[in-house]
Amino acid sequence: MPSNEPRVTKAQRRDDARAKALQMRQEQQRKERRNRMLAIGGLVLAVVVLIGVVATVLINNKAAKDAYGKVAYGGTDTKVTAPTLDSVTKPKAADANGGIPVSKAGVGKAGANDTTLTIYFDLQCPACQQFDSVNSADLDTLAKEDGVTVVFQPLNFLDRSSLGTYYSTRAANALMIVADQDPTHFMPLITAFYKGQPAENTPGLTDAKIADIAKSVGVPDSVTAHFTDTVSGTYKSGDTTKNGTWRTYAPFLAAATQHADDALGGISTPAVFIDGKQVGKQGDQDAGFYFTPGQLLGRVNAAKAAKG
Repeated sequence: MPSNEPRVTKAQRRDDARAKALQMRQEQQRKERRNRMLAIGGLVLAVVVLIGVVATVLINNKAAKDAYGKVAYGGTDTKVTAPTLDSVTKPKAADANGGIPVSKAGVGKAGANDTTLTIYFDLQCPACQQFDSVNSADLDTLAKEDGVTVVFQPLNFLDRSSLGTYYSTRAANALMIVADQDPTHFMPLITAFYKGQPAENTPGLTDAKIADIAKSVGVPDSVTAHFTDTVSGTYKSGDTTKNGTWRTYAPFLAAATQHADDALGGISTPAVFIDGKQVGKQGDQDAGFYFTPGQLLGRVNAAKAAKG
């Protein structure tokens, strides 16, 4: 039976194909526009997030500089000239070379004709932490012996390793205040600081954490309250004299570090001397002997015995 539907002409089929192709192109264009908008939106969001991260870092860095910029002698001034030891206020326990002698007579007292063990250290120094972990008990024993004085030479040359918070200065300043005001806790605090030593190239410990560590070995609140005290004075930057504000013993630490650098011909810590002769120096045959338990104790006692 013949169909009553009109036959589709070739022209109509062509027009239908063109319309369908147009529809498909339009749909594809809509998808492409949508994808472009999503991509642009994603990019904008990523840029906003990146801006937020950068802003947060800058704000945090500024906050750190605001909080710690007045800690070290000369602050963030890169042209600062270190003061001399005879021109700065020292802890009462310090000697003329910027060291803290400890003997049977007490902190700040060197025995006459004693065998002297001198240790240059920075509280941020990982090798110094290793040295103390091996020798702290023996150092305590030596400091209580007749005929031996242990001299601790504090340095702050690793301030550069605490991302602008001057951890070496802040910790050593706290230690100097304890040496000055609460000397019985001086040596225990050195070991406590090493046990809580922050990694290099981190912001270091906060001032509050430094105080907590001191309190953990018995330093009273009346002493830790002075850890963040500041003093004002002048300093040389190139050929110019400037005014500054810093922690109490920051000028002393800067002077002691410069003095050590001049005396040693460059600083590498720990640097250990027995009666003025450096032992275990890097490159020596016995370099690092003091990382072996008992070796340092034996050498100091041998030097003492040799004196008769």
